[in-house]
Amino acid sequence: QVQLVESGGGLVQPGGSLRLSCAPSGTIFSIYRMGWYRQAPGKQRELVATITNGDNTNYADSVKGRFTISRDNAKNTVYLQMNSLKPEDTAVYYCNIVSIVQTYWGQGTQVTVSS
Repeated sequence: QVQLVESGGGLVQPGGSLRLSCAPSGTIFSIYRMGWYRQAPGKQRELVATITNGDNTNYADSVKGRFTISRDNAKNTVYLQMNSLKPEDTAVYYCNIVSIVQTYWGQGTQVTVSS
């Protein structure tokens, strides 16, 4: 069973930056969308950003202009560059990969924005 391996989370001060990465442990065929979601304590999981196999991107309004999603098709890897981080960005961030036959979720990586 292919698993998604996330990295790059941590503790950062307000205004700082982090870069999240997500790569599958094996090959996933026919991917058509990759993305990041987040879940803060006491809240529902919400979309952060997605990117399709045609490189069309979609962002939550709260992160537009601060976060950038990108992908490396050769490695089936998706990235999330997060700049100008705010305390309200604190959450567990989950990677998501959707293929024509299955949806995959990562285990989550904690991002904490605090002084």
